[in-house]
Amino acid sequence: MPKDVVINMPTDMRSQGSDFSTFDLDYTPPKPGGITSLTVDIPTSSRIQNEPRPPPRWKTPEFVFYYVAALFVIPLMAWVPIHLSSPLHPNYPYYHHRLSAGWMFGREVDNSDTQYRSFRNNIPSLSFLVLIFIALKYIYTRFALRSASSIPPDKFYLIPFFLIFSALYLTGLHGTSIFKIIIILTVNYWIAKTSRGSRMGPLLTWIFNGLILFANEIYGGYRYASLHPSLEVLDAFQGIYPRWHISFNITMLRLVSFNMDYYWACNSRGGENLSSASTEKQRANTPLPLEDYTYRNYIAYVLYPPLYIAGPILTFNNFMWQLRCPIDIPIRVQSRYLVRFLVSLLTMETILHYMYVVAIKDAKAWQGATPLELSMIGFWNLIVVWLKLLLPWRFFRLWSLASGIDPPENMVRCMVNNYSTLGFWRSWHRSYNLWIVRYIYIPLGGTKNIALTTALVFSFVALWHDLSFRLLAWGWLVSLFILPELLARYLLPQTKYGQFSWYRHVCAIGGVLNAVMMVSANLVGFVIGTDGIMYMVSQIVGTWQGFRFLIGASCTIFMGIQLMFEYREEEMRRGVYRRC
Repeated sequence: MPKDVVINMPTDMRSQGSDFSTFDLDYTPPKPGGITSLTVDIPTSSRIQNEPRPPPRWKTPEFVFYYVAALFVIPLMAWVPIHLSSPLHPNYPYYHHRLSAGWMFGREVDNSDTQYRSFRNNIPSLSFLVLIFIALKYIYTRFALRSASSIPPDKFYLIPFFLIFSALYLTGLHGTSIFKIIIILTVNYWIAKTSRGSRMGPLLTWIFNGLILFANEIYGGYRYASLHPSLEVLDAFQGIYPRWHISFNITMLRLVSFNMDYYWACNSRGGENLSSASTEKQRANTPLPLEDYTYRNYIAYVLYPPLYIAGPILTFNNFMWQLRCPIDIPIRVQSRYLVRFLVSLLTMETILHYMYVVAIKDAKAWQGATPLELSMIGFWNLIVVWLKLLLPWRFFRLWSLASGIDPPENMVRCMVNNYSTLGFWRSWHRSYNLWIVRYIYIPLGGTKNIALTTALVFSFVALWHDLSFRLLAWGWLVSLFILPELLARYLLPQTKYGQFSWYRHVCAIGGVLNAVMMVSANLVGFVIGTDGIMYMVSQIVGTWQGFRFLIGASCTIFMGIQLMFEYREEEMRRGVYRRC
């Protein structure tokens, strides 16, 4: 079995000699209070540690200065895109056709992002589907338990319900393409069961799933008529979401998870058992009895309705242990999570109604824009990217919580609350990060070959997202931008220099460089591409006005990172320790 690896960061601002893992949780964590109440709860983020923390800096003259600067800078950052989105702006006619009728105070809405539009427009129908699922699950559970001689200690009785609902769900989504999905799933299962504990199992699993991803991209999900003219009739019913191969990237991760978990289970001594108090890490790493790796359980896991479309990603072991040893998810926890989702949704709606940055970006309607305006177009586009991913992930996780299964939280930090490249990727799409660590990073050697492993990991991540040069360039940029932080950690370890007053400021300067590099990489990968970033760089760096803006922006980021440092110190004072 693989062991979890934690990469220490030079900007962690705490002792690097601690012996706890990012994923450990072996006690009931303290409740954060004050400003740290905003911290997203994850079950593996806390551990009591007996080390003195520096006194709070919130009321020092240094931080009072930061507050005054924030009172000016934050409203300016919001005003710029609002000004650019005014109907009176000269560039408004260039992107007006991309806007739609809105509902907020007579404003139009920028609903032009195709990916988010498919979720936003279907929130009512998805919510209705969730209510139907929960109601049917309640009725089924009452019937199943009433017919049982005694109340079972597990929830395996839910598997038939999951299978039946999944069959109806996928038929409605993908129509007859459900047969293509089942065939792929069956072949993958056959590879696992045939290989068992052989080393050929992982190799064949990766080859098969890699070929499927490439084939899906090349053939666009395959038409039955291309196989044989007599099968053309099956192409008539495609469901409400015919492009099943787009969401199959998420499904592929579950296929690999089952095969690898089964491979490790075949090579383990077994005999371990867990309780309902088990941790996320324990459930993921502890092999199940071999009789649990059945075709029925496998299909129920891969096609589990709440997580099928977009995740979060749950390992097979974790899923089955939660059925074998059910965990308690209080209504209070679900309600608080619902409030978080609704607040995030309202935030996204406000941005889309008042900042038309996506339409401006797509229409390249930035003629005559100043360096500040160009940077804010890019910045708020990244905020939209963060929110458009956060909202579906939280919606489907909320559905899963209401169904009794607790998947990992995907977004742990706000996008702007990051100063470390390593920490950023631990908090962004966290369930995917945990999947990468378990099934790729550790098997490839982890920290033993960190530079090569990181490059391979991000190359896979880029190609998994999209088989395009833009995403591959993004993956290589991210890998390259991680190296300065690793070098800084080696040259300026906190254990050696952390007691000096200048160390915090040097770390903040490093954080500024990290922030600029992360913004650049993500603008290339998910917003404007390589051509767009080159234009933006030329406008910002190639002029005296742009150079002055860059200096001012760097100072602003520096102050923001100091606030991020102190926020994490406040978390640790209250017993919350994280690696991001």
